[in-house]
Amino acid sequence: GATMPKDVTDMVLGSIALADEPVAIEGRQLRMRRLEIQPGGVVPWHSHEDRPAIIYVVQGEVTEYSSECAAPIIHMTGEVSVETHGVAHWWKNTGADTVVLISADLLRAEDDANTM
Repeated sequence: GATMPKDVTDMVLGSIALADEPVAIEGRQLRMRRLEIQPGGVVPWHSHEDRPAIIYVVQGEVTEYSSECAAPIIHMTGEVSVETHGVAHWWKNTGADTVVLISADLLRAEDDANTM
């Protein structure tokens, strides 16, 4: 799959250092982002081995190429994708309209805030 982002905007909307919260999870932050993928744009190949995420499709239709499925998976407006430790994948906007996603993930504190 694709290894570099293409025509995708990734904006962190907010994050919480979980070590400072009652759950006291050291070295982790809960992060929420808004991603916009232009037509032909790509969220590159990445793994969720140590970073679970939930993605909500706000607008558009996006194609996922996953290590768990031989056929591409189409995600449409209003759908949710749950990404756990067994998932490695990449996403592509194969349509004519901009795709908008909201992503919430459990990021390691030492990871770059722009980790896809």
